[in-house]
Amino acid sequence: MEADAASQSCCTPDRDAVAHDKAKASQGTSASAIITALAAHYKGHEIAELPAGEGIIGTDNAFLPVDEEGPARRVKLSSFQIDKTAVTNARFAAFVAETGYQTEAERLGDSFVFFGFLPPEKNPQNAVAAAPWWRAVKGACWYQPAGPDGALKAEPNHPVVHVSWHDAMAFAKWAGGRLPSEAEWEYAARGGRGNVTFPWGEQEPDEESFFPCNIWQGQFPNDNKAADGYFGTAPVDAFQPNDYGLYNMAGNVWEWTSQTFKVKSLKKTIKQAHLGKTGYKIVKGGSFLCHISYCYRYRIAARTSNSPDSSTSHMGIRLVYDEASTNAMKSGQASGS
Repeated sequence: MEADAASQSCCTPDRDAVAHDKAKASQGTSASAIITALAAHYKGHEIAELPAGEGIIGTDNAFLPVDEEGPARRVKLSSFQIDKTAVTNARFAAFVAETGYQTEAERLGDSFVFFGFLPPEKNPQNAVAAAPWWRAVKGACWYQPAGPDGALKAEPNHPVVHVSWHDAMAFAKWAGGRLPSEAEWEYAARGGRGNVTFPWGEQEPDEESFFPCNIWQGQFPNDNKAADGYFGTAPVDAFQPNDYGLYNMAGNVWEWTSQTFKVKSLKKTIKQAHLGKTGYKIVKGGSFLCHISYCYRYRIAARTSNSPDSSTSHMGIRLVYDEASTNAMKSGQASGS
């Protein structure tokens, strides 16, 4: 398959992609009641200790050179700790319940929702031109992921979505952690296996029998066979963890990193593909919407970016910690919500 740079750029739509109606939508069911109920499920989370070592970032076999996936570089990393799972709705609710924090999607009035979660007639005027399966939906946010009138609910043990980079940073400050660098994220995803394509090794997921992660099966974007068991997000501890005990380092939801996306190439095609992305942040891991025919970014070395104020149905958070910052939280590391 030949990668199409234009279409590939739309797997994480940004706030500039459509005109947004900033009028606030009605909340439907009481937001405070939803948040309180979700927060009640949070009983702690688990972290993994990763040893210091030499990591690999990128690849010498770039599938999407437009994203500057390569070349492979070796980097030395100090030991650090990392969440075993993406941040859950329950954990994010605990943060909101304690602080009263409002996400950017709530303050700005909408967020991007995959059209498979919506009635066919819903918001066609707010579709992303280059990727009409994305709709800007008024009132969509982390606790009502398809909007106030949508049937999709925020499940306690599913990853929080509709969170921007700024939201992720605010959560990290509260949680005593930080967002990972791209090198730390890849080091964690490889699970000590070295230069592998996926967290589990080299075997490519298929649509019949090998489902190691939550990605798309079928013809994207209209036919999701959900052969892996999930149409949208999966629980954060679904599927087998990698050798570091980390779940869903491929698929399920994209994960924000701390780093700004930059391209070094002087090629006009690459520079043009990323025109206007000043200040965009790197996201890693792919999501439940990835498919080899469209967005082959559930590989460890794959990367994309989004503006720090953007939020979608498929972008979430995983934190890393320096040892000194986690001493106070170790007593709360019961199995996750």
